[in-house]
Amino acid sequence: MDIRKMIDHTLLKPDASEAQIKKVCDEAREYGFKSVCVNPARAAFVSKQLEGSGVLTCCVVGFPLGATLSSVKAFEAMAAIADGANEVDMVINVGAAKDGNWELVESDIRAVVLAAKGKALVKVIIETCLLTDEEKIRACECAMAAGADFVKTSTGFSTGGANVHDVALMRSVVGDKLGVKASGGVRTPEDAKAYIEAGANRLGTSNGVKLLG
Repeated sequence: MDIRKMIDHTLLKPDASEAQIKKVCDEAREYGFKSVCVNPARAAFVSKQLEGSGVLTCCVVGFPLGATLSSVKAFEAMAAIADGANEVDMVINVGAAKDGNWELVESDIRAVVLAAKGKALVKVIIETCLLTDEEKIRACECAMAAGADFVKTSTGFSTGGANVHDVALMRSVVGDKLGVKASGGVRTPEDAKAYIEAGANRLGTSNGVKLLG
């Protein structure tokens, strides 16, 4: 199985230098990964580095807490897209999910989906490590209702990352309607295989080259 087109080669550390970002872009070009995932301030640089390669530019929005206003997330998505982002990975309003305010969770996602409509694919980070299984199910349902393209496990910046249980649960909720992205802790070829078998069709990782075995 060739997993290269499932890998979002990722560098989201706040202290990442331009040289480090360029190295990630060079690796993504060399190995033919699906995308390079960075913070929005690096979107224009990454888009230029990847020009003509077929590798997409992916940006995070509302990252890593998800606690900004929906209007801010929508603006951030539009700005990243204007700078060349082909995909947007947004963090849900986790606090609203904990409140059981699913109307707000859904409208928050929809704000970004509408901002990106026709221009970029939207992945919804539900931050599984902070949610109960029931909340994970509801969050996935909100992502579907809001018109998102993917649900994603984690930012990698909270208390935990992806696990097989969560990936399988998310896939069971979205069926074949949405993609499922496992991220945070995808470190080895064995990890990748386990997540793909559980239902992931995208892998967010800073270890993309290592996953190729």
